Amino acid sequence: QVQLVESGGGLVQPGGSLRLSCAASGNIFSIYAMDWYRQAPGKQRELVAAITSGGSTNYADSVKGRFTISRDNAKNTVYLQMNSLKPEDTAVYYCNADVVVITTKRTIGYWGQGTQVTVSS
Repeated sequence: QVQLVESGGGLVQPGGSLRLSCAASGNIFSIYAMDWYRQAPGKQRELVAAITSGGSTNYADSVKGRFTISRDNAKNTVYLQMNSLKPEDTAVYYCNADVVVITTKRTIGYWGQGTQVTVSS
């Protein structure tokens, strides 16, 4: 079994910052890509940012220049630094990781439980 646990969400005023964390634990041999998605009420889940095991990153156009994704491979943890937050960033944020499981050496995608980010004055 593999678990992804997110933290760092909350309520912040427009223009403020938050840092999300997502720690993976369990039967992990290695992790390929780690991603952050978000889902706002009434909308589809969308990719916010992605990072490969080598550190290459990709961002949604809506967050470029404001959000930064990073990871600590030794801790199996991915971070999302969110600056200059806007009300339209309000959503539940989910992390996703492509994990090579120790027992089977198969690659499986796992999701965290989500953390709420609310940007409001």
